[in-house]
Amino acid sequence: QVRLQESGPRLLEPSQTLSVTCTVSGDSITTDYYDYMWIRQSPEKGLEWMGAIKWLGNTYRSPSFGSRASIFRDTAKNQVTLLLSSVTPEDTAVYYCVRDTDYAVVDWGQGTQVTVSS
Repeated sequence: QVRLQESGPRLLEPSQTLSVTCTVSGDSITTDYYDYMWIRQSPEKGLEWMGAIKWLGNTYRSPSFGSRASIFRDTAKNQVTLLLSSVTPEDTAVYYCVRDTDYAVVDWGQGTQVTVSS
């Protein structure tokens, strides 16, 4: 059984950089055809797709976040990390790590609540 566990700071101040890590167990993050996405959810904006890293290692990010967001992976640790720079209170949300293929979403992490406040 594959498990995705997000971890990161619960509270940030505006202008800081958010770093959220997804630790995957039960499978390698380089397994063919399985990709990893970051999705966040807030009451104001609902679900937002932020970006993804494909099984081959190429990355994609939503234009909504521009260069603020980046995704990378550590294959030795079997982890995928999201960085989001220059956070504002609008970045307050639950951040989810999600595993999918071209055909279906397969697994969700439990999510981690991040609050941005001064």
